[in-house]
Amino acid sequence: MSDDTFPALDADQLHDLDTARLFPDRAGDPIRILILYGSLRDVSYSRALAQECDRLLRRLGAETVVYNPKGLPQPDGEPDAHPKVAELRDAASWCDGFVWVSPERHGAMTGIMKSQIDWIPLSLGGVRPTQGKTLAVLQVNGGSQSFNTVNQLRILGRWMRLLTIPNQSSVPMAWDQFKDGRMKPSPLYNRVVDVMEELVKFTHLTRDNRSYLLDRYSERVETRAALSKRVNTSKAD
Repeated sequence: MSDDTFPALDADQLHDLDTARLFPDRAGDPIRILILYGSLRDVSYSRALAQECDRLLRRLGAETVVYNPKGLPQPDGEPDAHPKVAELRDAASWCDGFVWVSPERHGAMTGIMKSQIDWIPLSLGGVRPTQGKTLAVLQVNGGSQSFNTVNQLRILGRWMRLLTIPNQSSVPMAWDQFKDGRMKPSPLYNRVVDVMEELVKFTHLTRDNRSYLLDRYSERVETRAALSKRVNTSKAD
């Protein structure tokens, strides 16, 4: 993105994380964040909010990928080798954390958002591409403020064994919160900054400890091969 200015930001109050002091072994090794948004509209406020998150994350020292869902097929009936599926799965394996931004439509996340999440498997080549990674959830609304979508995204994050951070953002009347593709200064914008700042902190704190945090007794007593066989065995009717 060419516009990396921050007209709504009080830059003096955005504190850089002292990664060199806190994580000396990872100095110069930025966290990597994959950003998904849930709309294909030409004027998409979820995309505009995702792009604001992208700018802030890069300002905070992260490497980012904003995935464009245009051309992604529905999860059923298409091969895993489809180029848009492969692109999404490669990015999910690459990243240390996620940002999910969806519009709320009929009280729920959009089908575009859910399709992207559904294409990310719980296991990929013997590796769980989401387990122990961080997640920030945000939503935009055409009308009054709602939290239906961020609550749904939290449920999906838990199911996919993601570490969803406590903070979140819900932007009401999104059509009035953006001008020329940029979010206006407001307490709502400040909350978005809070969420991105918190995501960066949580990702740095947990990135090198995922295997320890999610080490499970049940998986230690049952081999991976036995678990796979038990879970994937289908019973005849």
